[in-house]
Amino acid sequence: QVHLVESGGGLVQAGGSLRLSCAASGGTFSSFARGWFRQAPGKEREFVAATSWSGGSKYYADSVKGRFTISRDHAKNTVYLQMNSLKPEDTAVYYCAARGRSSWSDQEDDYDYWGQGTQVTVSS
Repeated sequence: QVHLVESGGGLVQAGGSLRLSCAASGGTFSSFARGWFRQAPGKEREFVAATSWSGGSKYYADSVKGRFTISRDHAKNTVYLQMNSLKPEDTAVYYCAARGRSSWSDQEDDYDYWGQGTQVTVSS
């Protein structure tokens, strides 16, 4: 059974930075694309960023483009989300996800496995 565990969330002031990590275990991730989504209070979960299995193709939501960077370490089965210039509107629970295909997707339904989420709070 594939297991995803996020870490790195917390409280930060506007303009600050955080790096989220998502470690995967319990499966073979040789062709798994990875993604990050987030859900703010009272809102639906939304796409943030995704990377193909190779890391050669990445895609970002317009709201985070230029501020967030997704990356992955194959040796550690871990994907990262570096978040810079954080804004109060970035406050949400952040979820990592994995899909059993090599190409990235910005659609929730395309992902097979999800982490439990990590809270990110940005104060103004």
